[in-house]
Amino acid sequence: MIPELGNIALTLALVSAILLAVFPLWGAQTNQSGLIATARPLALGMFTFTLIAFVCLSYAFATDDFSLSYVAQNSNTQLPMQYKLTAVWGGHEGSFLLWVLMLSLWTVAVAIFSGSIPQEMVARVLAVLGMVSVGFYLFMLLTSNPFQSMLPFVPVDGQDLNPLLQDFGMIIHPPMLYMGYVGFSVAFAFAGAALIAGKLDSTWARWSRPWVQAAWCFLTIGICLGSWWAYYELGWGGWWFWDPVENASFMPWLAGTALMHSLAVTEKRKVFKSWTVLLAIGAFSLSLLGTFLVRSGVIVSVHSFASDPTRGLFILGILVVLSGGALLLFALRAASLNSVGRYQTVSREVMLMGNNILLCAATLVVLLGTLLPLVHKELGLGAISIGAPFFNKMFVYLIVPFVFLLCIGPLSRWKQQSVKALARQLITAFCISLVAALLIFFSYSEQAYMAVLGLTLSFWILVASVLEVWQRIGAMDSQYSIAKRLRMLTRSHWGMILGHVGFAVTLIGITLVSNYEQERDVRMLPGEQITLSDYTFVFNGVSKTQGPNYESDVGHFSVYRSGEKLTTMMPEKRIYTVQRMPMTEAAIHTTISRDLFIALGEPLDDGAWAVRVYIKPFVTWIWGGGAIMALGGVCALSDRRYRMSTLAKFKKASPLSSATGEHA
Repeated sequence: MIPELGNIALTLALVSAILLAVFPLWGAQTNQSGLIATARPLALGMFTFTLIAFVCLSYAFATDDFSLSYVAQNSNTQLPMQYKLTAVWGGHEGSFLLWVLMLSLWTVAVAIFSGSIPQEMVARVLAVLGMVSVGFYLFMLLTSNPFQSMLPFVPVDGQDLNPLLQDFGMIIHPPMLYMGYVGFSVAFAFAGAALIAGKLDSTWARWSRPWVQAAWCFLTIGICLGSWWAYYELGWGGWWFWDPVENASFMPWLAGTALMHSLAVTEKRKVFKSWTVLLAIGAFSLSLLGTFLVRSGVIVSVHSFASDPTRGLFILGILVVLSGGALLLFALRAASLNSVGRYQTVSREVMLMGNNILLCAATLVVLLGTLLPLVHKELGLGAISIGAPFFNKMFVYLIVPFVFLLCIGPLSRWKQQSVKALARQLITAFCISLVAALLIFFSYSEQAYMAVLGLTLSFWILVASVLEVWQRIGAMDSQYSIAKRLRMLTRSHWGMILGHVGFAVTLIGITLVSNYEQERDVRMLPGEQITLSDYTFVFNGVSKTQGPNYESDVGHFSVYRSGEKLTTMMPEKRIYTVQRMPMTEAAIHTTISRDLFIALGEPLDDGAWAVRVYIKPFVTWIWGGGAIMALGGVCALSDRRYRMSTLAKFKKASPLSSATGEHA
């Protein structure tokens, strides 16, 4: 009964999406307030029905309902309950149900928190989101229904969840990543609504900006969690592999970062309108492209859902219809996208545009590096491989001018900036940064000269951020104390500072771990030891343990530094009993300045084991910087302008405010 209820709920969600795509847009175009008023209830209905379907599938997993094909393929009676529930998104069908749940959640959020926006605009935005939703509900019901039954053949037990996904990181990583992916649909909807209405002034940029920031925050957290999971779970000791699925999430992040900055310029200076609209379309299109790559079966990855290629073609069709339709509408409205503001060659506008071009160039590099091997093979030209050396080399070329403009932008004024004053600040910041980088460089015995470049760029961003804050508070009334003037800076401004500082922290982590990590692959017998840097690792042997659904060999290592015992580390080699799949569970000892990483390999002859040992300096700064960047986005979202917009909604909806004439 519960699976049937879930199927009915999905069908009703599709009906709600169809009505949402038609009635509010029709009402907005013909100025019929009754049809416009249907937008919010239909959005709420679509979300409610999707949530019911998601709860029904979760219940099926919790109760081991193997009459459903999807549950039988991705669960098992021995699976711990927390993984039974997260197995809901452990395969293609369930993860897509999570996708549409996130899409309906963003839709209802726009419906609730848009009281300060004209109702006609809200109706058009929700209608565009309804159009997007229709395609995905149809895709799920026609090709990827998680409620497909196996009756009358019900297996006694399931095939179990992929052991790679039986981990805490995969509990929180997909929801965060999907919230970011799908969140860019809101920017797409605002751009589409503005194109439909023919009102492409700066107001649509102001309305969509907080939604883009929220989506960007979620995607940043999702990418960091995915990188962290790959680092400790896969046993390779790497934090980024330029895997096609990793690239699929990185491309919309790059485009979304450019969009976030472009929206700020369009809102404040009424310029770059065409550029901003194209970025809004491009960011969501890249999210759809990532969905296609993950689910089409055209790539091989530990992250991908190897599915029926016909499903991939369906998603590709959705991508072509949505993106192609938006671009066609953009072409029809292009004449009305003239910029109003004026600016000189040296100004904040130009610096932001330059950085946006570099971000788009980086996106193009990742796109070509990901798709070119696929295209090359499909054309019958043979197999080629584009790996980490290509991406690393190209990003080194791009990062230098990007950081240069990133430092100049905040220090520059709108419209026009004095070159002399700007040059003085930049040279000061660069000299301080170079000295700091050289001090760290000479503190290491290895001569990794690329580290000087990375550290100089990182410190340049940090020093420039400090100078920008000092410049900003220096322009305020001197009667206030410095602490008071710092508090007078807006949260949006502090969000920008935190975003730039977080990027610098991540760049420091990347630079140091890439240039100074140490690695040893050794054969070790119990009682043997190896020394790496000033750490000594003593192998004390292996013991066996039994988990809830796996058997494990646990290695015991004592770690000494300067003759004193530092810690005991216990890496594992697990065999999952159902799928008989081996998994490496690395042991990691973390401090703020380095990670000790031990992975237990395969058993060898005479009781020896293959062991991999790493020392990774400042690797946690990579994810710490990502967390700071996301915190910056949250800080910007809490700015007074956005809080007042939300407050306006509740005041407008309050009977008391209607009676007394209050307004935000």
